Amino acid sequence: MRTLTATLLATCVAALMLLGIGGRVPAADDKPVDLAVGAAAPAFAGTDDAGKPWKSADHIGKKVIVLYFYPGDFTPGCTAQARSFRDSMNKLTEQGVEVVGVSGDSTASHGLFKKVQELNFTLLADDEGSLAKKFGVPVSKGAEVKARDAQGKLMKDATGKDIVFTRGVTAARWTFIIGKDGKVVYKNTKVNPALDSKEVAAFIAKMPMK
Repeated sequence: MRTLTATLLATCVAALMLLGIGGRVPAADDKPVDLAVGAAAPAFAGTDDAGKPWKSADHIGKKVIVLYFYPGDFTPGCTAQARSFRDSMNKLTEQGVEVVGVSGDSTASHGLFKKVQELNFTLLADDEGSLAKKFGVPVSKGAEVKARDAQGKLMKDATGKDIVFTRGVTAARWTFIIGKDGKVVYKNTKVNPALDSKEVAAFIAKMPMK
């Protein structure tokens, strides 16, 4: 009887692990991605700051894509990085570049952040970190984020309470450049937020074919 009970218990535990209860067997998709320069960029899609679908297939091949992952809206470093790209957009546009920012923030957070900072490029919501995973970008747990205006002051709603958003995940600050051929031509995993746009523009200026 004891032997039969132990056997049944072991079988149940194994089944629960396969179902993801009390542990699970790692799937192939769990392996971290190491996307190297020269590799084909994965196809990706998301919801933009206006709540509309955005697909890489509609953009790659038409322009050089600067895809930058950042921790979160309304934070000091990310605000500086966004402003830097905003102020460099004329030059980047002349270079045939489209800029796309990605973080674990919601569409609503992106919409307000873009409006407050007068951003002139697309922000994609990646609240589950699935897009970051495709590019091998590390993610950690999310957080609550308080909205701030262009001067850095907390924003209030109609009742006088702080405007607070929930960020699903927090992505590392990585920047990629995808050429018109769909391949990764640039990867920076140690981004200086204030200098990112300048470094990107300088690299693109030296690209033999834009």
